[in-house]
Amino acid sequence: MITGIVVALPEELVTLTNKRIDKGRCIFIADRLLLACSGVGAANAKTAAELLASKGATQLISWGCAGALSTTLKPGDLFLPDQLLDVDDVSMTVDAAWHRHACRLLAPITRLHPGKLAETASIISASEEKRQLHTFTKAQAVDMETVAVAKVADKKKLPFLAIRAIVDPASMDMPRAIAYAANAEGVIVMGKLGIFVATHPAELPKLIRLGLYFNAAKSTLKRVAQKLDSLSVFGAV
Repeated sequence: MITGIVVALPEELVTLTNKRIDKGRCIFIADRLLLACSGVGAANAKTAAELLASKGATQLISWGCAGALSTTLKPGDLFLPDQLLDVDDVSMTVDAAWHRHACRLLAPITRLHPGKLAETASIISASEEKRQLHTFTKAQAVDMETVAVAKVADKKKLPFLAIRAIVDPASMDMPRAIAYAANAEGVIVMGKLGIFVATHPAELPKLIRLGLYFNAAKSTLKRVAQKLDSLSVFGAV
């Protein structure tokens, strides 16, 4: 049994390994853990998931961060969705046995929430947008890659699980500097970020707060990563 893990961003990748993984490639980080860094968005996530399956992955995980739509979710909380909703309002589920196993295993080590995760085609940055999406979908969190990985798993008849740590709370408007400094792959270009902050100093407190939230999410993912061997074995549970 080989677990294939799709991670969108290098900043999320470091919660699993110190190794660099170029886009379009995957590497083993343990005997039965195969990891791909996809880049941002559904198309990239789909390509990475298909690559993992072609290299022998027998189950798939979507790993990384998510934004909260519900006010019950706080930065650093672990979100394990049991329902998924794509951009066309089509619902999916994750592997029920795997999800139950993950909840039992991880609940003692972190604040954990099950629920519905919605797919979005772009970053939801405004709190009002989050409120509207929550009202419309009843989803508690949102990301751009999980549903794409789940669809590959469904097509190939592979078990699927999503592991997401919350970064921005529902009430937070994302700093404008993030959109300005992000490249096409969602990676923050530090030079552009510095220029924006220098010309918009009022953005600095928001960036600091977001950085603290992101660190909380990464800390949660690192704790979960220590349980990956046990997490990946669920067939008899």
